[in-house]
Amino acid sequence: MSLQEDFQKAAERSKTDIKERPSNEELLKLYALYKQGDEGDITGERPGGFDFKAIAKFNAWEELKGKPSEDAKKEYIELVDKLAKV
Repeated sequence: MSLQEDFQKAAERSKTDIKERPSNEELLKLYALYKQGDEGDITGERPGGFDFKAIAKFNAWEELKGKPSEDAKKEYIELVDKLAKV
C-alpha cells in the first residue's frame, strides 16, 4: 500500500478504532498532523474573538508549518496506531 492509502485508512480508523477519547492535546495533534499531511502548510488568518477551539486548532496546525506532508502523514498513522493500541 502507498503512504496515501495508509494515511486514508488511518483517517477512517481514527473514527472507529480509537475506543477511549484522546486527550485534548492528542486530539489537536491528530487534527494538525492530518491537516498538514492532507493540505500542507496552513494558510489564512488566525481566528479572532472567543472561538478558543478554532484558535487552538489553528495554533496546532501552524506549529507544523514547514513539516513535509509525507512526514506528517507518517506521524499521523503512528499516532492513530498508538491511540487505537494496534
